Amino acid sequence: MQNVHRYFLYVAIVFIWILTYDVWKACWFAGRFGVGIGTLVLAVNVVLLGGYTFGCHSLRHLIGGFRDKLAKSPSSFASYRCVSCLNRRHMTWAWLSLFWVGFSDLYVRLCSMGVWHDVRIF
Repeated sequence: MQNVHRYFLYVAIVFIWILTYDVWKACWFAGRFGVGIGTLVLAVNVVLLGGYTFGCHSLRHLIGGFRDKLAKSPSSFASYRCVSCLNRRHMTWAWLSLFWVGFSDLYVRLCSMGVWHDVRIF
């Protein structure tokens, strides 16, 4: 069962990259860089989903949990500490990302229908 969890982690990381690319594309208006409310909504979506995904205990194991002594590898130790910090609030990341994904979908849907208008900040 643990391996299935790890394989879905790989899929989730691919989705985080796709969503990050979507945020990058949302920063360009008619060939010029700009940020709107929709860009911020999508960026918060990536941050919350990334916090949830990169705080997963399976990622902790992949980064350094398999080592006998983390102190021998400073980069693995630093990465393990970062993932452990995110993992302490794993359930908080889960709930926040759950509600924000719903809001992001609603925001994009209502903007595409013309009900809401995306305000450009700069």
